[in-house]
Amino acid sequence: MEKPNVAREKWSHKLTLTVKEIVFFQLPMETRLPFQYGIASVTHLPHIFVRVTAEVNGRHASGLSSENLAPKWFTKDPDTSFEDHDLPRMMMSLRHAAALSLGPSRAVSFFDWWYCVYQGQMEWAAETGTPPLLASLGVSLLERAVLDACCRDAGTPLFDWLRTASHGIEPAALRPGTSHSLVDILPAAPISKIHLRHTVGLGDPLTAAQAADRPSDGLPFTLEEHLKTHQLTHLKIKLSGDLDQDSERLCSIHEVLSHSASPVVFTLDGNENYQSLGQFREHWESLLQTASVRALVDRSLIYVEQPVHRTLALDESIQREFAEWQEAPKVIIDESDADLAAFPRALELGYSGTSHKNCKGVVKSLVNLATIRAHRNTSEVPILSGEDLMNVGPVALHQDLAVCGCLGINHAERNGHHYFRGLSHLSPAEQHQIAADHPALYTQSDGLVHLAVSNGTLDIRDCLRAPFGYISELDLNQFDRVDVVN
Repeated sequence: MEKPNVAREKWSHKLTLTVKEIVFFQLPMETRLPFQYGIASVTHLPHIFVRVTAEVNGRHASGLSSENLAPKWFTKDPDTSFEDHDLPRMMMSLRHAAALSLGPSRAVSFFDWWYCVYQGQMEWAAETGTPPLLASLGVSLLERAVLDACCRDAGTPLFDWLRTASHGIEPAALRPGTSHSLVDILPAAPISKIHLRHTVGLGDPLTAAQAADRPSDGLPFTLEEHLKTHQLTHLKIKLSGDLDQDSERLCSIHEVLSHSASPVVFTLDGNENYQSLGQFREHWESLLQTASVRALVDRSLIYVEQPVHRTLALDESIQREFAEWQEAPKVIIDESDADLAAFPRALELGYSGTSHKNCKGVVKSLVNLATIRAHRNTSEVPILSGEDLMNVGPVALHQDLAVCGCLGINHAERNGHHYFRGLSHLSPAEQHQIAADHPALYTQSDGLVHLAVSNGTLDIRDCLRAPFGYISELDLNQFDRVDVVN
């Protein structure tokens, strides 16, 4: 991992922070239809809440974060089971990050606290053979809860808090050559409306003729219905890695989009299906031999996300393969962006950018934004995309949207609205309170509170005016308490 060149004594000393208590809660969730991506087909998963109690400048403060623990994303091993292998390793990552979070007795800034936790977690990951993406999950959940506590203590929204000096976050300390100040890299104001980039999973029905096993919840089900109901302008389409299947699927999507009332652009997710960039190139050039696929790509493709498996995506051979492929589409990394060294390495190899996901870390995305700002006067400014991990409200989704707004990301993949039944995982009373507190983000139909999508966009003003994404308080005691911290 990278280590800062800036001594800790030089970091801002305007905020003192001590984490006093960490409590985890778990809520089992079921999807309204299977979400098929890569080697996973998700029908149920655990949703984790983290509650942190901290002392900020001598005052008591508390904060929340949450996350869906998605199968086969943090580790993508077909030979392991989620319940017996992957989930226990996720909990181990959370347990170790929680122990580290309680370690610094009195950090001199949020950045000081964060770096101690991040450094300790990555050293532990190297010693135990824990994949860095999995190790980052633990850091990111604690990081977000502490950010929430800091913003609530300050009584200010995340964007305004990030533009102060109290947090001590200094990108150049982690990545030399970037800015020393977040003020220099953040937009003048956060983006208040974000285009919803709707996920088209490998098994999602496209038309009414494919709509078997339709849920009886009244929400849009097929791609046709989502396009019509939400007036979508952006999609994210999953690739399977099978040429015939992908060609047929893209042709079918092209046909559906030909009837859309407005132009639709899209990204493609390679889901690590390829063992080299050359293998993906062969697949890609074969796909483009089909006229309708070529027309769809030429007219509407934004970029391709993570086609090469994470174990090979940052290999030295990638640079040569990009240099030899003059007509390559723009390609970004996602799963490979697992630690602070990954994004600069990807740019050196020829990738066009990376993704933001809260589960990979808010500080890391801020540092990645600083790297992008350092390229602002170049001919090809790197991409910072917004990608999803089945986020649902009222905490995980709201916090991710708030960070996207702060980073200036104007379109972001969202799929929780499609694979889950709105806020049905919460009580009716809580749903109605959340809708009342976040009227721009939610609407109600048939007693169900769900995302309000207008002209393909989400209005995230309510997320931005909250300290960190959410306004409504949740009674976490209704969920199962998880013994994470001994």
